[in-house]
Amino acid sequence: MSHNGRENCMTISGEASLCEHDLEEMARQMCAFQDLTRELDAIIDSSSDGLWICDADARVTRINPASERINNIRASEVVGRTMRELLDQGFIDRSAALEALTTGTVVSQLQNREGRKLISTGTPVFDANGAVIRVVVSERDITEIDNLQRELEEQEAIRDQFRSHMLEMRQADLESRRVIARSPSMLKALRQALKVSTVNSSVLILGESGVGKGLIADLIQKNSSRAEKPLIEINCGAIPESLIESELFGYEKGAFTGAHTSGKPGYLELADGGILFLDEIAELPQAAQVKLLRFLENGRVMRLGGTKARHLDVRILAATHRNLEEMVQDGRFRLDLYYRLNVIPIHVPALRERRDCILPLIRHYMDLFGERDSIRKRLTRGASDALLAYQYPGNVRQLMNICERLVVMTETDLIDLKDLPAEIAAGGAEPGPADAWPEEITLQETLDSVERAVLKKALDKHGNQVRMAQALGVNQSTIARKMKKHGLG
Repeated sequence: MSHNGRENCMTISGEASLCEHDLEEMARQMCAFQDLTRELDAIIDSSSDGLWICDADARVTRINPASERINNIRASEVVGRTMRELLDQGFIDRSAALEALTTGTVVSQLQNREGRKLISTGTPVFDANGAVIRVVVSERDITEIDNLQRELEEQEAIRDQFRSHMLEMRQADLESRRVIARSPSMLKALRQALKVSTVNSSVLILGESGVGKGLIADLIQKNSSRAEKPLIEINCGAIPESLIESELFGYEKGAFTGAHTSGKPGYLELADGGILFLDEIAELPQAAQVKLLRFLENGRVMRLGGTKARHLDVRILAATHRNLEEMVQDGRFRLDLYYRLNVIPIHVPALRERRDCILPLIRHYMDLFGERDSIRKRLTRGASDALLAYQYPGNVRQLMNICERLVVMTETDLIDLKDLPAEIAAGGAEPGPADAWPEEITLQETLDSVERAVLKKALDKHGNQVRMAQALGVNQSTIARKMKKHGLG
């Protein structure tokens, strides 16, 4: 073979070797591309979010199984069709792909599809020249998230209700601290209340109006074995005499004109298992006294118009500002009922008898009302001395009302002597002739002071609201309202 022939053979052999190398490299790249494609396919198909892939003309080139499930369609129904066609035919109501192609930006939309809520996000893909070549739309079904959100909101509402209940309980606990005791007489009353709370005996709570007899009843109930049961309170002086029996003992249907057709349980039945607190027990009419005595003796009660007695488990607490012994002697209160109620008497001292408690009570109520209304007030020494020297005929209830008035009505943060009610600033003197009133007192303050003095005098003379109303020429409800206003009952 010639020299040239050998060179040609070598060249051909080298070229063949080079082609074989290129083919092997191409084969490797093809395998790698196929592996990458399978990996991308696996990622797209396994995504829990729906994916739509569209070309530059918004023609669908692919959707994944999640999109088929979310939209309840098959890929064959939409692949190859444009988003405009799908919009026109009602497959979709909005297209994030079209908006992404138009704006060249990422677009998110909220869509409703067959009762389900979807969030669609269209993301444009650009070539090297900045032209949009395709759009990828991701879909997420947020129906379950929305349902979960509603459940969370409901749970939050329940938590809010619970927090509100806890606030009410804390407020009730805060208010219960009104039983502030610094004097020996008040400490004695609290010790007695705590001691009798562990038994089921009847308790008679004695003391002037406004001293906190109801708070002693609350203290007994909260520390008793009946703490989880109801505490039902009835003010015997606030219910008309004609209704007191039906309210206390209940009635059957048709028992009297105007009765509910289904009848009505009385307060005793409502308190079954718990405690019935009979405030102003001295105002209880004679007929109701007889029925109450019968219940205390046998634990059974019969509704008005009824024929069958019910056995109830009710502990009785009673309270009065009246002298029951004198009423027994005058024949206005039954002796046997008095002894039944007066098993354990607790005397709550008047505020003037527990002067060590006055300033702590004033501080407590001023802080209480100040926190409630976000107001902070302080007393000058002169105002404190005047409040301490006052006799408080309305007792703690009157003191509480005075503190609220001072916190709410005074113009400055510092409460001085001039800000106090006239009767306190004047040293607690009872109202006298018109020319004896200080010049700075308003007409309304003068009228209030006179009205309170008249009510107090009538109460001392007549003893109960019914006779007071008759003597003063008004109805009983008016007397009850005005006595409450002035801290007298």
